[in-house]
Amino acid sequence: MAHSGYSDIDATVINDAAPSSISHKGKERADVLDENAHRRNTRIGGNSNSPSFVHSEDYFATNRPFCVKIGADGLLGALTELDSQLQASGRPRLLSRKKPTEWLGFIGEEINPGEIGVVNHAGLPKVLMSPGTYPPFPFRYQLVGAYLEGTRGVSDTTLFFQGLTVVQVSLNQVAVVSDPQNRIFTIRGGGFAAFAVQGTYDVLAVVDQTHLTKHVQDNVTGATLGWMQEITMPSRIEGSTSNYVVAAFLDIPANNVAVLQRGDEMEQVPAGQHCITNPNVKLRGLFTCGENQIEMPTKDIYTRDQVPVSLTIYMKWQLLEPLKLTTHGYNSPYEALRDKAQSILTQIVAHLDYSSMVKQRTVGSDHMEDPSDPSSPFLDALRTQAMDDLHVAALEYGILLKDLAVIDRQFKGDIASTMDKLTTRALQAQVEAANVDRENSNKVKQEQGALQVAQVRAEARKTEAEALAYATTTAAKAQAEAVIIAAEAQAAAIKLQAQAEADAVAARSNADSRVDDAFAREMEVRRVDVERVKAFGPRAVFVPCETGGVSGNSMSNALVTGMAMRLGHEGGAASASPGK
Repeated sequence: MAHSGYSDIDATVINDAAPSSISHKGKERADVLDENAHRRNTRIGGNSNSPSFVHSEDYFATNRPFCVKIGADGLLGALTELDSQLQASGRPRLLSRKKPTEWLGFIGEEINPGEIGVVNHAGLPKVLMSPGTYPPFPFRYQLVGAYLEGTRGVSDTTLFFQGLTVVQVSLNQVAVVSDPQNRIFTIRGGGFAAFAVQGTYDVLAVVDQTHLTKHVQDNVTGATLGWMQEITMPSRIEGSTSNYVVAAFLDIPANNVAVLQRGDEMEQVPAGQHCITNPNVKLRGLFTCGENQIEMPTKDIYTRDQVPVSLTIYMKWQLLEPLKLTTHGYNSPYEALRDKAQSILTQIVAHLDYSSMVKQRTVGSDHMEDPSDPSSPFLDALRTQAMDDLHVAALEYGILLKDLAVIDRQFKGDIASTMDKLTTRALQAQVEAANVDRENSNKVKQEQGALQVAQVRAEARKTEAEALAYATTTAAKAQAEAVIIAAEAQAAAIKLQAQAEADAVAARSNADSRVDDAFAREMEVRRVDVERVKAFGPRAVFVPCETGGVSGNSMSNALVTGMAMRLGHEGGAASASPGK
């Protein structure tokens, strides 16, 4: 099968781009596309009621001589039926009448369970079906060239022997077979046993549908489109052998499709495993119906003042109807969008001046609604004309354009070089100014930091002074209150003591006043005099006095005078002794 190739595109693929906030009128027409078109078979041209391009006719639906499909009885049942057909046609039987024996011991040929023996009987096949030990062939058999070729497994995928062909495949395998008339058919989940009277049954390949050999990728985005494998058959023409493709297998992942072509008809095949054996059907291409995004440079475009500029644009799209794309002759959505985007951007830039485009190097959604932006004419044209025109054009190809943006532009030529130098100088000046501003800002921040530190320290000192003043005031108040309390307590104590002494004096006076005995009264007076004398201290000197003391008692006066003289003498001696 022929497979159309993809051209190599010099582009940079990006992933996970942010969705665009650009609104455009073309999106209102997106409902003309069928978002579920890739989930079913769709055909363009020809009769829609004809079988699908990948339809494989059942080879065994037609009665074919000496070709038996393996059924519930397995390989042994199919060989038995094939033997019956050969005998009914008058041909030699396929199954041998020889039976195993048990008395031979180690003599003879042994066939194990699960195996069959194949015998070459004069160039024709014979099959030994029963396991056991078979006796050696008689001499008459050897004369005609009959001998045991060996054994084959009953469950082997393929068996070829003297025109006998057996094919058995599992559920995920497909066998591609060429019959004696060179007709190609496939076998899935079963098998057959055949004896070719004329020609041969050739098994060209046994394919594992879940592991095809060729990985198909989109050359632009790198997305996986699917896997395929082509089966060839050797043909001999005038002494030379060439291989020709007779079948193609496709393994299409989810959300992808394949487009097949037969003449002017094209058919879209959904995801799954498919086999193409029709020689008139060609694989047009594999496509992904998921979202794709890419950055790509444009060719040089001239502004109105003849300054060449190269743009780098970002596109995001989704292919919804691949048949529309292939109908217009494109092999990938990128090819369709690339040419149209180049044409539209050329028309837009041709009406703009260099000065209106040099102000802004990056186009983003933040600048779309700013009418004072010098790049507004270019951005407005991109938003209105480019997005709308390209979106409408993409709908004709079955493509839904989701985003378009110019992310970079590069000017070329002498003017561009001069402007680049000026721009470089301006950028240097901006950098220097930014550095000066940054230094000034740093100094201001340092001074502000120092001021804040001084303010914090002043607040701390103020707080400490207030705390000290409060503590001093509190201590003074406490001390004053303590003095007041002590004075009040002392005054109260003195008052209580004076009151107690007064009460005692009054009590003694009352007691003395109640004494009637004269002697007792006299003794009390004497005791009072003694106490009075003690009160004068040891240094007191008493002199005789006729008027002092007890009147009318000369004896007493003499005693008193003598005692006073003695005390005075002792006191004078005591005072004179330290002087020595």
